[in-house]
Amino acid sequence: MAEERLYRAPDGGLPPQSALMTGRAVFSDAYAVIPRGVMSSIVTSKLPFWDKTEVWILARPLSGFAETFAQYLVQTQPGGGSKTPEPDPGAEAVLFVLDGELSLTIEGQEHALTDGGYAYLPAGCRWSVVNRGSEPVNFHWIRKSYEAVDGLDAPEPFVANDKDIDVEPMPGAKGAWGTTRFVDPEDLRHDMHVNIVTIRPGGVIPFEETHVMEHGLYVLEGKAVYKLNRDWVEVEAGDFMWLRAFCPQACYAGGTGPFRYLLYKDVNRHPKLRL
Repeated sequence: MAEERLYRAPDGGLPPQSALMTGRAVFSDAYAVIPRGVMSSIVTSKLPFWDKTEVWILARPLSGFAETFAQYLVQTQPGGGSKTPEPDPGAEAVLFVLDGELSLTIEGQEHALTDGGYAYLPAGCRWSVVNRGSEPVNFHWIRKSYEAVDGLDAPEPFVANDKDIDVEPMPGAKGAWGTTRFVDPEDLRHDMHVNIVTIRPGGVIPFEETHVMEHGLYVLEGKAVYKLNRDWVEVEAGDFMWLRAFCPQACYAGGTGPFRYLLYKDVNRHPKLRL
């Protein structure tokens, strides 16, 4: 029997006037933490050509910080969606559904994405989305300018589901730490990976990873203490972390269940030597 997966979606709304304003939000020169309690309805954005939809823009390119991607947490009401969602023909995308059902049409073929549903949309492909259900649908939309390489074909679109893919254990972790991969790491056509990392209670990322890849991390399930640069930060399901290149990072998982997060990283390309 497959293990049940849980995906935390935002609560929205607005905290009461009695709430303390001091929380866990951090924006530093190396990382940012956007806790789930900060994702209230008054900080959402509307987008052109999207109906009955609000988005929390969690990450966007900023000079001197994260520069390769934008990440949205999208909430679309019944009947809402977009026939022309992507304004940039050079942008590739990944969609990941937290809850509800999203009807996604890619080049004229319709797909039903439920919780755990994943779609890769290459630059230039025609796609649209609509919520045909009776409840809101919450999903992530990660956008990146695709870096084409002479001699490499562009990747094709595809859909998948987290629940159908085995977690690959990390060497020496005895099952405490593993990764769900939606793209073959050897497929150099792809210049970004969006994976899911699972760390069991008591499991750790046992060293301070320090590398060129930028990260967006959305906590799907559980809680942990994360090392970000020089700080230990407690995070839980619904929180978002934004890490610039070379920010040291490590993790201890806590709680009674798995700590899981959706992870963006830019891969497989030479660093640009001039802008």
